[in-house]
This record gives sequence, C-alpha cells and structure tokens, in this order.
Amino acid sequence: MKSRRQEKVARIIKESVSDCIHNHLSDPRIEGLVSVTQVDISPDLRNVDVYISVFGKDETSQNKTFDAIVHAAKRIQTFMARDLQSRFCPILHFKKDENFKKTLETMRLIDEAVGNPYDEPETEEENDLDDFDDMEDIEEDDSDEDFSDEEDEESLDDDEVS
Repeated sequence: MKSRRQEKVARIIKESVSDCIHNHLSDPRIEGLVSVTQVDISPDLRNVDVYISVFGKDETSQNKTFDAIVHAAKRIQTFMARDLQSRFCPILHFKKDENFKKTLETMRLIDEAVGNPYDEPETEEENDLDDFDDMEDIEEDDSDEDFSDEEDEESLDDDEVS
C-alpha cells in the first residue's frame, strides 16, 4: 500500500513529466498523442516507473516517439526536479503502456461477437433509403416554391381587377 507521500510525489511527477513532454521537448521524432498513464514510485522515492501510451500513425512512428522520450529522459528529469521540492530527484524509468490498446481491442472483439462492429459497411438498402429521404427533402422545397408562385399569380389577378 502506498503512503500518502508516495501518492503526492507520484501525482506531481506525472503532471511534470506530461507537461515537459508536451511543452518543452521539440524533438521531431515525437509525433501523435503521448499520454502519461501511470506513475509507480518506489517506497524510498528514488526510482520511478513512468508508463507512457503513444498513439500515432503506425507502429514505427510510435516506437520512434517512445525512443525520443527515453532519449530525453535526463532533460525531462531536469524539468521535473524544478517542480519537485525534495532533497533528491528520482530516476525516471520509462515503460510502454499497452493496456489502453488491449482494452480497445477487447471492446472491438466484444462488439463483433454481439454483431455491432464499428466498421460495418452500409448495405445497398440503406443507400436506397438515404436517396429516398433526399428526394423527400427536394419535394418539400419544390412545394414551398409552388405556393409562393400561386400567391404571386393571385396578387397579379387582384391588380388587374382593380
């Protein structure tokens, strides 16, 4: 069980590392969405495991982003030391967090088993119904125009009578 001090330091480290990655690192290898998902700190507050989730275009860009963050660990640690008021600065150990990806995959598999896949292609019947709905909209617009023309004709007839 974590002590109150461990939880407080872990929260500060999580915020500081996240801020540093998003605002202070200008490495062109960092692409996509980078999120600090979890921070585990040792009881002596000297070592920290930082779990990072990276969402990018493909697996290679995700790996490049993670490698860039690991390469900048000392710089991140320097920024973190400014935010953390302690006698010493914990050593950061970055790890990939695959839990979110596994959760998304599990949810996709459940939806497929139930019969509601996310990427279900439209059937021809649905396309035909959509076209039918569009035709109704056009007919409603035409009926409004016809009504206005009738009013104009009536007003012309009234002018001729007077």
